[in-house]
Amino acid sequence: MSSERPLRSVLYIPASKARALVKAATLETDAIIFDLEDAVSPDEKVAARDLLVQALADNDYGVRTKIVRINGLDTEWGQADAEAIQGCDIDAVLLPKVETTDQLDALGAIVGDVPLWAMMETPRGVMNAAALAEHPQMQGFVMGTNDLAKDLGCRYHKDRMPMLTSLQMCLLAARSTGIAAIDGVYNAFRDDDGLTHECTQGRDMGFDGKTLIHPLQLPIANAAFAPSDDEIDLAKRQIEAFEAALASGEGVAVVDGAIVENLHVVTARATLAKVAAIAALAS
Repeated sequence: MSSERPLRSVLYIPASKARALVKAATLETDAIIFDLEDAVSPDEKVAARDLLVQALADNDYGVRTKIVRINGLDTEWGQADAEAIQGCDIDAVLLPKVETTDQLDALGAIVGDVPLWAMMETPRGVMNAAALAEHPQMQGFVMGTNDLAKDLGCRYHKDRMPMLTSLQMCLLAARSTGIAAIDGVYNAFRDDDGLTHECTQGRDMGFDGKTLIHPLQLPIANAAFAPSDDEIDLAKRQIEAFEAALASGEGVAVVDGAIVENLHVVTARATLAKVAAIAALAS
C-alpha cells in the first residue's frame, strides 16, 4: 500500500465525535484512522461503533486511505467492532497491541479479505515484527510509541535514542515484505519545532509517514514526508544522466561528482512516482 498511495499524514479521528467524522472528509490528510479504541471511553464505545458505521456510509472521504482501529479481540467490544465494519467502505482494519500471528488469523476470520494493519506497541510485538509482517493479510505497521515507552520503562529524549531499536526493528520487518510503516505520534501538538524534528527523523529513517493527533500537525507531516525540491531535481538529473550513459554504452553515470548506478535510478524513479501520487491525491 505504501507504494500505491501517499501515507505522509495519518490522522487519528475519534469515532465518538460526530463533527470530527464529518470534518475529516475535508482535511488534507493522506489517511484517516477512525479510532474505536484509545480515543473512545468505555461507556461510549457501542454508540461510537454505530456512529462510525453511519459516518462511513454518509461521508465521502475521497481517495484518503480509510483505516478503522478496533478494540482488541480480547476486550468486550473487539468482536462486535470487527463484525460491524465488515461491509463498510474501508481500506484496512487496525488491530491494537498485536503480538502474534494467531491474533491476525482470528481477526481475518471475522473480517474476511479486508487488509490488516497492526499496532506495534509492545515489546513482544516488536520482537515478533518479522513474523507479523509476513502474514498474508498484513499491509501496514503503525508504531504505538506511547504504549511502547510505557512497557519499556524508557525516558523521552528528543533524539528518541531509547526508542530507536524498536522503531528500526519494525521498519526492517516492514521493508522486508513491502508493507507500509508509519511512525508514532508526537504528543505536543502545538510544538511545531518538535514535530518537525521528529517528522524529519522518521523520514530519514525510512518511515512512510507519521500518525497525528490533531489537524494542526498535518502541514508539517505532509511537507516532511514528501520529496523536497532538491530531491526531485536530483532524481530527474540522475535518470537523465544514467539513460544517456546507457545510450553511449556505459553502465554508470556521474552526477554532482557522485557515481549513479541502476540502484540510484530505482530510488530516483520511486521519488518521482511519489511526487505523482501526491499530486493525484491533491487533484
